[in-house]
Amino acid sequence: MPRILGIDYGTRRVGAALSDPGRTMAFPAEVYVLRGSEHDARHYRELVREDEVDRIVIGLPLHISGREGQLASLTRRFGDWLAGVTGLPVIYFDERYTTVEAEQRLLDAGLTRQRRKALRDQLAAQIMLQTYLDAGCPETEARAVPLDDAEDTNPRTD
Repeated sequence: MPRILGIDYGTRRVGAALSDPGRTMAFPAEVYVLRGSEHDARHYRELVREDEVDRIVIGLPLHISGREGQLASLTRRFGDWLAGVTGLPVIYFDERYTTVEAEQRLLDAGLTRQRRKALRDQLAAQIMLQTYLDAGCPETEARAVPLDDAEDTNPRTD
């Protein structure tokens, strides 16, 4: 059975995790530093081919209220681009608190700040992907409430 690629998008670094072929466990895979469209496209095409991925799940950063903000919009733009370069379906999945949880786990493990920074994005991707797997791998995303210009305008920064 093909694997699922989980993505924790950031404007500079992208954390990634992969499911096992049975789609029961998620494992951290990498933190990729974005380098430019052509290089990035080549990297992700190779990654999904080598790891036999048939679906990509991207963590959608939502506000606490469930509304989408600026970072969610950038994430969707990246997801649309990634779907185009890999030819794979992209599903967006709520990633609220995954980075906070990842940071806490790394703190609990006693890692230095530098080591935590190096691992945080891939661990956040693993946590999000594991939650997606535990939810039964839904084929569609839950509906998020669009951002209302009058409310909650600060993007989430986890």
